[in-house]
Amino acid sequence: MVYSDRSAGAEDPGHTLISDPALAEARMVERGQRLLTISELAKISVTEHVAETMLQRLLACLVETFEAAEAGVLLLYDPSDERLAVQAAHGYDLAKLEQIRVAPGEARFGRAFQTGQTELYSTPETIAAATANMMAANREIVVATTVGLQEPQSAVCIPLISGETKMGVLMLENLHDANAFVHADLPFLQTVTDLVALSVQGARLREDFQSAQALSEANRLKAELISTLAHEMRTPLTSIKGYSTALLMEEVTLEPKIKREFLQFIDEECDVLETLIHDLLESSIIDAGLLRLEPQPVELPRLVKNVADDIARRTEIHRFLLDFPEHFPILDADPDRIVQVLRNLLDNAVKYSPDGGLIVVRGEVREDEVVVSVADQGVGLTPEHLNRLFEKFFRAKSSLGRHVVGSGLGLPISRTIVESHGGRIWAESQVGEGTTLYFALPLEGLSQELAEQEEGQHE
Repeated sequence: MVYSDRSAGAEDPGHTLISDPALAEARMVERGQRLLTISELAKISVTEHVAETMLQRLLACLVETFEAAEAGVLLLYDPSDERLAVQAAHGYDLAKLEQIRVAPGEARFGRAFQTGQTELYSTPETIAAATANMMAANREIVVATTVGLQEPQSAVCIPLISGETKMGVLMLENLHDANAFVHADLPFLQTVTDLVALSVQGARLREDFQSAQALSEANRLKAELISTLAHEMRTPLTSIKGYSTALLMEEVTLEPKIKREFLQFIDEECDVLETLIHDLLESSIIDAGLLRLEPQPVELPRLVKNVADDIARRTEIHRFLLDFPEHFPILDADPDRIVQVLRNLLDNAVKYSPDGGLIVVRGEVREDEVVVSVADQGVGLTPEHLNRLFEKFFRAKSSLGRHVVGSGLGLPISRTIVESHGGRIWAESQVGEGTTLYFALPLEGLSQELAEQEEGQHE
């Protein structure tokens, strides 16, 4: 393949022997540069898996390395509305050009797409003539996008075709020189567009595969959720049914103490069901993007004490130790949501220490955040379970073989709440040595600013 030089009036050399050593050297340098460009484009198409970013990088690389091009636009065909839409731009405002919808046959890009042939525009006059049939709405967008910029002096439009399928159009422009693009450039540009078309096709195949995988995973999680709910609800419902049936039996007389025990069991199992339903509703709210925070000044140690006292009343084999420094800073946070996080973490500590023991809740003040930890003396977690602890519906299996009640949603919900506050959450654990769950909240907001001002006044 032999490429022309960039001098005016150059003929297509074909296979003509070049006798001028300087010209021969220039063409070898040009050929080497174009091979490097193709290599770089291939590298981008292989390493970049996000379609939008890949196309933008491909176009930028081409415009910056192909000497005739100073700007470019890449459009892809959308069969759903039978229009071409801009997917990448270099030298122009992509956000504005994305509003364009071009019909086949309309303007330069529409014509190249419709004919399936490369179109060369050597002068501003030929460009204007090819643009004459552009729809008014599209023309207004182009004018708004190019205001203050040099009008293109020459251009080339190459259709993107994969097999028999027309996929889009690549348009390159020179803003200063007429006749900047010549026929000798076309083999190189055809190679480039073939590579771009393959990249687009590969990206679409990846998206289809990922969509299929996502659908499969969604169906799996849905089936797992139904199975989990059926199992988790069956146990408390069975208990509620059994105890309530016994209380309703007229032929059996129960002592007041026994009746109270039965009613207490029913009340506890209702709490289990209520928690399961609450977690499902919370998860649905989060998935729908409807989680809302209402920050206000919060005394975190007081919230921790209230939650710990409440949970302590429901267990006789666990002891709770709260360790917070004096003058713990006031945070700006949603107290109801932070209580939810604390309850989930403390409930988790109780569930995974079935033999009881000490649960330590500790607060630490760092430079730009506070950290709360909840440590139990329970069964601990294996590394593989620890890595999945914050996944939806995941529940670590007890190493003692005991069934742990829960939906597998408490910790994922806690993670979303903490991260919505600008914080982070994590866990540390070793099998047989217990688990420690941590969450950190940033020291920022009005309360922190007031505290810093007050501290400055006392200095």
